[in-house]
Amino acid sequence: MSDDRTTAAVERYLIALAGDAPADPVVRELLGRAVGRLQVLCASLLHRSYPRLTRPPLNLDADEMLGALAERLLKAMREVRPRTVRQFFALANRHMRWELNDLARRLDEQPAAVELREELVPMAQSSGSALSPDGRRILEAIEDLPEEEREVFGLIRIQGLTQPEAAEILDVSTKTVQRRLNRGLLLLARSLDDLRPDGEPRPDP
Repeated sequence: MSDDRTTAAVERYLIALAGDAPADPVVRELLGRAVGRLQVLCASLLHRSYPRLTRPPLNLDADEMLGALAERLLKAMREVRPRTVRQFFALANRHMRWELNDLARRLDEQPAAVELREELVPMAQSSGSALSPDGRRILEAIEDLPEEEREVFGLIRIQGLTQPEAAEILDVSTKTVQRRLNRGLLLLARSLDDLRPDGEPRPDP
């Protein structure tokens, strides 16, 4: 299914969701029609930002992540009713990040599992099995961005969409997407300034 047809289908289900019909059947049909795009977003976020979760002991793949996301969205959309395609995908992106952050946190809290297989993975601690303090700071800084900047940053830098694709989802111009991305990058550079390598130029105020 093309992106245009997916967007139109999502819009129809969101209209139905705003009515008096029970939410769960509508949400299930909505997720079924949007599954292709959601799977691409899950795979992109997983492999770009959380590749360690794809390795032992979790061996997480996009299909498993998509299943967990569907459960989260079913629960969330009993209370939260997105009115636009933009709001729906923003909600999905938020729950993708929360799901992966929860998995990463639980993995970090299980040193015994690494110790049991120490003979098989002798370099586990030095190979990025745990999220470093700097890594946590970066994730927190992204979450602390203003909503519009965080939304654009997530779609482009985390999900891997192009600026025109992000503009279509957000129903804004490509120039607006570019401005929001630049503002988000500037805010991140300022909040994480102490992580900048020595000699790297600072962003203009």
